[in-house]
Amino acid sequence: MAAVIGVFFSAGALLFVPVLIILASCIKQIEQYERGVRFSFGKFSGIMNPGWRFVFPIIQTYRKVDMRIKTGDVPDQEIITKDNIPVNIKAVIYYRVIDAGKSIIEVESFTYAVIQLAQVIMRNVIGQVELDQLLGHLETISQKIQTMVDERTEAWGVDVQSVELKDISLPDNMKRTIAKQAEAEREKRAVIINAEGEKIAAENLAAAAQMLGSTPGALHLRTLTAINDISSDDTNTVVFCIPLEVLRALEGLNKFLEKKSE
Repeated sequence: MAAVIGVFFSAGALLFVPVLIILASCIKQIEQYERGVRFSFGKFSGIMNPGWRFVFPIIQTYRKVDMRIKTGDVPDQEIITKDNIPVNIKAVIYYRVIDAGKSIIEVESFTYAVIQLAQVIMRNVIGQVELDQLLGHLETISQKIQTMVDERTEAWGVDVQSVELKDISLPDNMKRTIAKQAEAEREKRAVIINAEGEKIAAENLAAAAQMLGSTPGALHLRTLTAINDISSDDTNTVVFCIPLEVLRALEGLNKFLEKKSE
């Protein structure tokens, strides 16, 4: 009897170990930043949240989906703008999965699909704008690309956070042309500023002349002040035109002094 019981327990132990191994292999761990997409008999049967989850062997399978924000580099490509200027553009796209089930069921590889879609839409959008619009409204164009990509990827359970155009390369001849344009624009501004300064100076001179002309003796005093300022330097010879009124005043003073001396 004891031998039969021993054999029974030995057989039970032999059966228990494989069953334990099978049960252990059925327990799947889902990390906090992941979700599991479970299929039963080949059909979608639910989403597995983080933690230990049980998956029946043979009849059930599952796929893990990373729910964190992902970064994808859109391949460098040459695009012709609306005004027929070729530009090389590099971009980066930020996106995350918001529906794990759709990201597995609706598209074969959502990572590859998002990058390819962003590349196509970027070519279409930039091809509809001119170079000046592209360089001057870069943020607006990036937002437009992001909106269009996000509308298409919503059916895949993917949310596009942003699209950034990180590098725009122009041909060398176009760079020289833009530099000449910028130089001409600065020269234009310098000429305008200089002309405005001349205008203000002329207005001030006209106002000063009007003030001197309206005040008796003011012009004479200004003339004498100018003569005094110039005569402070002995190395200069100055020929100065004296108003007729001053000459007559000097002649009258000279005659007065001569009569007094007699």
